[in-house]
Amino acid sequence: MSTHVIKMPDIGEGIAEVELVAWHVKPGDQVVEDQLLADVMTDKATVEIPSPVIGRVLALGGEVGQTMAVGSELIRIEVAASNEARAAKAEQAMQAVAPTPAPAPARASMPAAAPASTERRPASAASKAERPIASPAVRSRAWELGIDLAAVRGSGTAGRIMQADLDAHVAAHPPTARATAAAPVARAGAQRDGEEKVSIVGLRRRIALKMQESKRRIPHYSYVEEVDVTELEALRARLNKKWEGQRARLTLLPFLMRAIVTALPQFPQINARFDDEAGVLTRHAAVHLGIATQTDAGLLVPVVRHAEALDLWGSAAEVARLADAARAGRATRDELSGSTITITSLGALGGIVTTPVINHPEVAIIGVNRIVERPVIREGLVVARQMMNLSSSFDHRVVDGYLAAEFVQALRASLEAPALLFIE
Repeated sequence: MSTHVIKMPDIGEGIAEVELVAWHVKPGDQVVEDQLLADVMTDKATVEIPSPVIGRVLALGGEVGQTMAVGSELIRIEVAASNEARAAKAEQAMQAVAPTPAPAPARASMPAAAPASTERRPASAASKAERPIASPAVRSRAWELGIDLAAVRGSGTAGRIMQADLDAHVAAHPPTARATAAAPVARAGAQRDGEEKVSIVGLRRRIALKMQESKRRIPHYSYVEEVDVTELEALRARLNKKWEGQRARLTLLPFLMRAIVTALPQFPQINARFDDEAGVLTRHAAVHLGIATQTDAGLLVPVVRHAEALDLWGSAAEVARLADAARAGRATRDELSGSTITITSLGALGGIVTTPVINHPEVAIIGVNRIVERPVIREGLVVARQMMNLSSSFDHRVVDGYLAAEFVQALRASLEAPALLFIE
């Protein structure tokens, strides 16, 4: 028997170090050739490190969350002497063939983040035909559910396994009565003890760092205004009824997008990106709208480019397309970067007021709260109206409070009289 050392491979593009985000083996485990050993994350992608040998794990070279240099010892595996020559050849192949990392999402919103792509790429030249294609979030959930991904039929591109495929597999293969009975049943008043320490690594760490950076560098100024969307909601209902089955169903979001692109020409200071190190504010004529999107992998912000050139249905279709791509891990770097202003919404969970974090280096973010029906006094009468708050934040270094308030009031005017959205 001999010891084979697997070193952190050169992933290419000048990357000198990576973050270790997951181990899939532990000391004492038997591994086979091409079995997944670990996941590492670069600024470009989450990369899978497979085993080039058959043997037994002796030691791990690092802990989850640790930053490791290219060429450092990743793992030690005990192999039969007869397999050492083959292992050396496989190791050379691993070092010689660098994968093409997936484009990096460079966007964030509430909370601000700059996550790396969740698409995984193998760091080995060995064939991976037997290894299912799935995102880190899907692999993690499958592990928690005790599902062998090899038994799951993938519906995504190139057979990629999606969250919906796991749902379908669980529905078709419900847990046994024994497994179900093993789950503890909480009783009213039962005392709960214990604690769990969770390492913030990988994508979650990148979100945290970007959030921290945005709050550290940008003096936020938040402004909240209520908007009467009764007329807008009536218009939306009429349009959806008229075009039912022929066009995509409209939500409030396309109307807000139109309100923003209609108002921004009067407020060029707000459709901008601020390089605070160079002291340069770049104002943009084009409106590239970031749309905060929650995915299983974390918060991503796909970008609707040239939103000013899209109508309601074009806006709705592009938002739906980008959201699907982001949630499925197919969004490209261009689709996840370059926004000039961002919209964030929690939908039905939107609450009454939020304080969204600006997506650095942008200077403004528009937050949408939920719509509620409540009594309002109009012309001396108490009437039921559908009301919604806009909770927005601005970079106070370049956007004065008065200017921010004027901008939000312009949005309010358009949303309360939606016919204005279609008048140039």
